[in-house]
Amino acid sequence: MTSGQEFTGKRVWVTGAGAGIGYQTALAFAQNGADVIGFDLHFGDLDYPFRTEVLDITDADAVDSVCQRLLAEHERLDVLVNGAGVLRMGLTDETSNADWLACMAVNAGGAFNLFRHTLPVFRRQKQGAIVSVASNAAHVPRIGMAAYCASKAAMRSLCQTVGLEMAPFGVRSNLVSPGSTNTPMLRGMWQDEHGESNMIKGFPDQFKLGIPLGKIAQPQEIADAILFLASDRASHITMQDIVIDGGATLAA
Repeated sequence: MTSGQEFTGKRVWVTGAGAGIGYQTALAFAQNGADVIGFDLHFGDLDYPFRTEVLDITDADAVDSVCQRLLAEHERLDVLVNGAGVLRMGLTDETSNADWLACMAVNAGGAFNLFRHTLPVFRRQKQGAIVSVASNAAHVPRIGMAAYCASKAAMRSLCQTVGLEMAPFGVRSNLVSPGSTNTPMLRGMWQDEHGESNMIKGFPDQFKLGIPLGKIAQPQEIADAILFLASDRASHITMQDIVIDGGATLAA
């Protein structure tokens, strides 16, 4: 999506905006005229041409405080993007309680904490769009990713339920489910310089047969889909989940 003014005058909140897909999404909204607030645990050395708020979305009290403050400043909200996520690896019986709870708390619980404050706003307005970043791991099992798969599947179900609840008020809730995307999270999984090519080729012993398009995604490609789902061009789309993984799910 090229820079424009499609979201001029719109107020947009993006969680996980410190890096990766969340950052690229917040940046794209800002480039398209939106008034953006990005949330994350910390913000690094990137250029942030949008307002930033340090927030632990797993801390319900902190979310309460920040949301109340921001909504007191401006009571309207047009778009919520649930972009924050964490990945913890391990076979099911080798996954620690801490890793299990971390995935659930961020990937599903964070969205729930934001919903408690934003859904009443959307309902009152009778207008708004929600786009949440799940994962193709919510669609197919992945060996060694029990906590991540389960938490993203929980997020997917939560956001589709929200879409059903909010439909009578003209509020849409959709998801994107990326596969392998060039982010710090993905690069942290690579063992050596062959990590990217190995991921594209696949891991037959893990029942992962690779990416048919022969490349991993760039964050901008995910952001483009998010902006589309948040835009008026998607005005009759709700409760949908667009898998953006170069065909990897079909090949799994």
